[in-house]
Amino acid sequence: MGTVLWNSLLSLVLLLLVLLLFCSSRADEVVTVDVHAARHLLRSGHRYLDVRTEEEFKKGHVENSLNIPYMFNTPQGRVKNQKFMEQVSAACGKEEKLVVGCQSGVRSLYATTDLTAHVSNMGGGYEAWLESGFAVNKPQDEL
Repeated sequence: MGTVLWNSLLSLVLLLLVLLLFCSSRADEVVTVDVHAARHLLRSGHRYLDVRTEEEFKKGHVENSLNIPYMFNTPQGRVKNQKFMEQVSAACGKEEKLVVGCQSGVRSLYATTDLTAHVSNMGGGYEAWLESGFAVNKPQDEL
């Protein structure tokens, strides 16, 4: 299957999963904020949890963010990080307030649904953060 077709199929599957997630009761518990509200939360003490892959994170990320991938890329496609909750628990205090983001807002919605209280999903993800002109960390060779 060609890469473009595979990516289109993956996007469609993710969209369907998001729609199903919104129909579930757990999705009603997720607080999604726009990037401006997320920036305010970060400035007031929240921590940014970036759930993108390590490869995506290395290309650029929100300043002072923590990277714990929610999914991994494999030859068979993306698979959920089975140790995600364990890794977040080890890296973050129980009462720590988080803003969760990914590339476009889909994976972060899943991750936020899996996490407990004190978590806000950043709608639009890293792409919206960049479009708003907010500060990011990028590798030195890309500056």
